[in-house]
Amino acid sequence: MTLTITPVRPEDHADWLALFRAYGDFYKTDTATAEAPVWQWIADPNEAYWSDIARDATGKAVGLVQYSLLHRSLSGAQVVYLSDLYTVPEARGQGVGRALIEHVRAFARDRGYASVRWLTAEGNATARKLYDTYAPATGFILYSVPA
Repeated sequence: MTLTITPVRPEDHADWLALFRAYGDFYKTDTATAEAPVWQWIADPNEAYWSDIARDATGKAVGLVQYSLLHRSLSGAQVVYLSDLYTVPEARGQGVGRALIEHVRAFARDRGYASVRWLTAEGNATARKLYDTYAPATGFILYSVPA
């Protein structure tokens, strides 16, 4: 599949919102309260948060990736944290996810960051099949508790 990956711009809001909501639906999460703050992060040039859309040859939005910086105290360095990766169902298996990951890896390399990290749901077998081509799962278990 021929893809173009570009930063999300104000005129991409409708496509971004559709992809972001579909991503939330995939994880059974209502994105309503997150939409405005995440859009603000994207729009703020001083925020270390990036969002890019993959479009097919016709210009249709087929994927979304969002990423930020993460401090790694044990290495004394920052890494790129890929927080969100979503491909529309009809484009899965056609290289969109891999292209988005490679896009973020290039971003990291170009800026001197040593690695890109991400999480996925244990049961997300389709995504894990792709992710396992990069490296084995780390074995860490995520805990998330209310503040």
